[in-house]
Amino acid sequence: MTDPAPPTVDDALARISALLDDAGVPDPRTDSELILAHVLGETRGRIQALAVMGRALTAEQAERATELTDERARRVPLQHLTGRAPFRALELSVGPGVFVPRPETEGVAQLAIDALLAVPDPEPIAVDLCTGSGAIALSLAREVPTARVWAVEKSPEAHAWAARNVAEWGEGRVELLLGDVAELALGDVAELARESTAAPDPGSATPLAAVAALAGRIDVLASNPPYVPTGMVPRDPEVRDHDPEMALFSGADGLDLIRVISRVGRSLVRPGGTLVLEHAEHQGRAIRDILAADGWRAAATHPDLTGRDRATTALS
Repeated sequence: MTDPAPPTVDDALARISALLDDAGVPDPRTDSELILAHVLGETRGRIQALAVMGRALTAEQAERATELTDERARRVPLQHLTGRAPFRALELSVGPGVFVPRPETEGVAQLAIDALLAVPDPEPIAVDLCTGSGAIALSLAREVPTARVWAVEKSPEAHAWAARNVAEWGEGRVELLLGDVAELALGDVAELARESTAAPDPGSATPLAAVAALAGRIDVLASNPPYVPTGMVPRDPEVRDHDPEMALFSGADGLDLIRVISRVGRSLVRPGGTLVLEHAEHQGRAIRDILAADGWRAAATHPDLTGRDRATTALS
């Protein structure tokens, strides 16, 4: 009795798509193509071409694809299975312990990039608070090559992933810091700045002293902070079961850390500089009120590509 012939790429795509669809995965065809792309070491476009050409999988490839499909059907994020997450022009390393960057955040990064490109200084300064994987910070550095960028992350696990990405994509122009944004409370910025200049060597100062030393000179302050209300249970299993809580929740209304960033940002951002905040669909008005109360000007909320409010910008 002979062994059954291995499936073709087209057969495998159909089978994987059906299994993922049954499991409730939102875009099963895309995920099936990305799973096979990972297994075969090809691009998604190449997988589509191989499907048309009738290319067969080896037994080992078919087995590996089945293993990954079973994991994805259990709603393990695809990015955790492949270890990579596309973001604008980057492909970032991600995994357990770090928030997986979403396509919606690409538009938030664009707002920050546009603001940075408009700065007349030949070496504009940008800071990305709650950087997670480093997605926004690295996009700023890559797409505004003259910019100097600092990125701050509180979680040691997420910081470790960001460090990998900075090493791969930072080109020596992104300074990654481990620290809590709350340390930059308004009353502490000046003290931290003095600490940075008074320390006998950079390693003896707290990490956030480097950001405090930039007070009044930052051109763009960007952040995709946690903004989910503490009592809210995320609907998607990929978020609920796999994204770190530290990257999701921020007080009863989800705005606790945004309040901190608004207050701190007034000391950090230069006059005329820009603040860019990602947030949930229904938080725009509340955030504009917070920013106005703290003295920010021209607060405006911007939709993402689906038409949902996604980011708010303001001027210092």
